[in-house]
Amino acid sequence: MDRFELRRLDYSLSEDHIALRDAYQQFFGTHCDIETVRAAEESGFDKNLWERLCAMGATTMALPESVGGDGATLVDLVMVAEEIGRALAPVPWIDHVCAARLLSRLGGLDSELLSGRQLVALDPGHDSVSGARLVPTGSIADTILVRDGDDIVSLTFGTRPPKVDNIGKLPMAWIDPAAADTRTVVAGGGAALAEYQRALDEWRLLTAAALVGMVEQTMTIAAEFAKTRYTLGVPIGTLQAISHPLANMAITVASGRNLAYRAAWFTDNEPDERPELADCAFVFMAEEAAKAATMAVHIQGGLGVSAEAAATAYLVRARGWPLAGGDPGSSACRIGEIIAARESASLAAE
Repeated sequence: MDRFELRRLDYSLSEDHIALRDAYQQFFGTHCDIETVRAAEESGFDKNLWERLCAMGATTMALPESVGGDGATLVDLVMVAEEIGRALAPVPWIDHVCAARLLSRLGGLDSELLSGRQLVALDPGHDSVSGARLVPTGSIADTILVRDGDDIVSLTFGTRPPKVDNIGKLPMAWIDPAAADTRTVVAGGGAALAEYQRALDEWRLLTAAALVGMVEQTMTIAAEFAKTRYTLGVPIGTLQAISHPLANMAITVASGRNLAYRAAWFTDNEPDERPELADCAFVFMAEEAAKAATMAVHIQGGLGVSAEAAATAYLVRARGWPLAGGDPGSSACRIGEIIAARESASLAAE
């Protein structure tokens, strides 16, 4: 048995993993309640929360030790992303760390970006288009990475583009490379494009993990409501029309979490073995998170559809966050292409 054989099947957490998860769960529980989320909706960004998060080491942990980071694994990052989704935290951590990790591999990372004092983002929805594109952190990022043909280009703007209103309440903006004040080619060629694709995979994986946390908290909100509302003398949670959907939410959380852990482990240790797993996690959670959040709103009835309800805040983000990276259907197509190519290669080798 090789050293990876057991781990390919066992994705249980170590004591260090659990301590990391608990630390970030406590952090967001203390500093990011629903009022904080609501207050940041206009800009899509809470600068004070971001500074606290950076001070905790959330940006440096994601980067390799060779550039001054703490060398966290993708499994570690998945757990942080899950807590960001659970809290609906208005911080661009996923965008920043995926772009910063890309720069660290391409040799363009500086100390300001490493620490999070300056924000860097990437365009997760377009890998080859030209012209303006919507970037989920475009209105607040100091540096934006995009693909331009065979080059990875760094863009800076003298005046940040205005935020575009969007269902996910993200600091999204239209970014036109031709309008940038500074345009720098970071790297080019096949190797650079492969690293950019890896950054996109990481973005989709961490977004999937955030959706797992989102669904779990949505389920908790709905379950607590179902335990305190009665009909015909019994809690509504005892009715099959309520209990079965809640059970489906629990299944979604367990399935999405395990798939995210599996994708993270393979991406870190055997990236060429199962390259489709990050997309699989993203496509699964993009579909199931919207279903779960919709059901949570339905369980709460008239209260759930009110603008003040926490369940509504989770619903709009469950629908909006996956779309920040474009159509999840394109990820489904990529899954099919990867699997078809693998099967064709296997048949040719027989």
